[in-house]
Amino acid sequence: MKTSRTKAFGTRPRIQGIGVSAGIAIGPAHVVEGGIGQVPEYPIETKQVEAEVERFREGMTKARKQVRKLRRKVEDLPGGVQEELGGVLEAHLAMMESSRLTAGVEALIADRLINAESALQATVSEIARGLSAVKDRYLASRAQDVREVGDRILRLLTDTPYQAFSRLHPGSIVVAEELSPADTALMSPDRVDGFVTALGGSDSHTAIMARSMGLPAVLGATEASAGIKTGDMLIVDGEAGLVLVDPDAQTIAEYRRRAEARKRLDRQLARLKSILAETADGTRISLMANMELPRDAEAADQFGAEGIGLLRTEFLFMNRPDLPDEDEQYAILSGIVHAMKGRPVTIRTIDVGGEKLATALGDRIGDSPNPALGLRAIRLMLKEPRLMEAQLAAILRAGAHGPVRILLPMITSVGQVRQVRNAIKKVAARLKRRKVKIAHPLPPLGVMIEVPGAALTADALAVECDFFAIGTNDLTMYTIAIDRGDEQVADLYNPLHPAVLRLVQFTVEAALRQGIPVSICGEIAGDPRYAPLLLGLGVKELSMAARALPRVKQRIKRLSLGAATHRARAIMDQTDEGRIAALLDDFNEGLLG
Repeated sequence: MKTSRTKAFGTRPRIQGIGVSAGIAIGPAHVVEGGIGQVPEYPIETKQVEAEVERFREGMTKARKQVRKLRRKVEDLPGGVQEELGGVLEAHLAMMESSRLTAGVEALIADRLINAESALQATVSEIARGLSAVKDRYLASRAQDVREVGDRILRLLTDTPYQAFSRLHPGSIVVAEELSPADTALMSPDRVDGFVTALGGSDSHTAIMARSMGLPAVLGATEASAGIKTGDMLIVDGEAGLVLVDPDAQTIAEYRRRAEARKRLDRQLARLKSILAETADGTRISLMANMELPRDAEAADQFGAEGIGLLRTEFLFMNRPDLPDEDEQYAILSGIVHAMKGRPVTIRTIDVGGEKLATALGDRIGDSPNPALGLRAIRLMLKEPRLMEAQLAAILRAGAHGPVRILLPMITSVGQVRQVRNAIKKVAARLKRRKVKIAHPLPPLGVMIEVPGAALTADALAVECDFFAIGTNDLTMYTIAIDRGDEQVADLYNPLHPAVLRLVQFTVEAALRQGIPVSICGEIAGDPRYAPLLLGLGVKELSMAARALPRVKQRIKRLSLGAATHRARAIMDQTDEGRIAALLDDFNEGLLG
């Protein structure tokens, strides 16, 4: 059911969302449809019926939550959109509550002894055919709604990412209700110039992927669901969070001028590539790149990264039904180490759970009432020793080709570090017996400080590990209880909250006392605004999306570490977020003035 864009938005609609990846994209829209095609049917045993029915019910529950989330956002939209889109979502909710749909699926599972996906698709097809056959036009139109509801549940049951990106015309702008990090990883910058979603927040992992890939992106733009169709000409302003639909020639020309001005600035900043990051009073700062995918190695080199401060290994497990073995992981990781030509590579062990659930690990991670607090990251690795040892072995073998460091995510206790260190020794001994070349000496072992418990015990953790990497994204989320992927509370997500800053300060001071390196690898590391504060707190290493390196380097070269330290102390005396922001921005304005 299409919304009248003229009625709802005017002839040239402006859709406001959350700008998550700066830049301007101009091109035709490609709206991602929800259908996932025919799903496989496979038999189950009688004793599996109850579990299969429960799996279907859990998928239904998740689907309801998604639709209710969209419905709440619709309440803030203009009347025409609210009425049209709200009605569709209410219809979808009603269908999910339908006893005919639920009972039909559960009966097929039990009677035909088939999997939930196949039973759902068969039931949806039957209901849709019945509605399409009715002569009443309103009831017939509900057939598409039934299919959309079925597709939503199927996508959740199968963890199916969108697969159509390889067939896009170059310069396309993807428009979707929601994109997972796995979906984003499928996009090629050669074909996709930017993307827009109805759901999502500025510090979600999808947003991080967009910044890493240099794709202008706007998330949380609910009106996009009803206001854009495939083929519409779009302008996406990833900094202002603005999407213009069918703009006139004058507007397109203006935005092309802005895009060209940004490219000129980027070319100017590119001249800083071979210049070391050094403050005005002579303090060296190490600037590293975060890496989401192997192809990011080229950008790290292009923008002058001194190494990889954070290699997220989740990509190894995404968009595939099986687990990569030790040899496959080694082949990919060693390729990255070779590409960095002797510069250090910090490899974080897999961190999945919540929005980063990898298809290949689906049977190892059950549904959790709160995935962010459930079985994920180091907890999963310690529970699945074979999974952990395969990845550790691959890292040790990759370390024979260049300097690597091992980084552990979501650490909450000293005991977890000790368990992994013992596992590294065990794996190293096994590889040596097989006469396999590995890193010598063994790589440094570090921990992510991203939960308050780790920050508050940083003094103890510093004794057990070789370096710290502070993940300010999760640290902020866990400290102030804000879901960073939820656009409804995006305005409350603030890394300048005094509690977050105190945890960062406590961690940095613990590392400095023990004499171990400490870096910031959260998104604030790549924002020049925060550079004076982070350096003033004692941080000498920052890791960020490669494309952010030149701007951060430029800011560092303009500031005096002495002055930044003085301002950081003044900021740490504050208890009001507004006052903290004012003191930081005043300092930056002085640098730019």
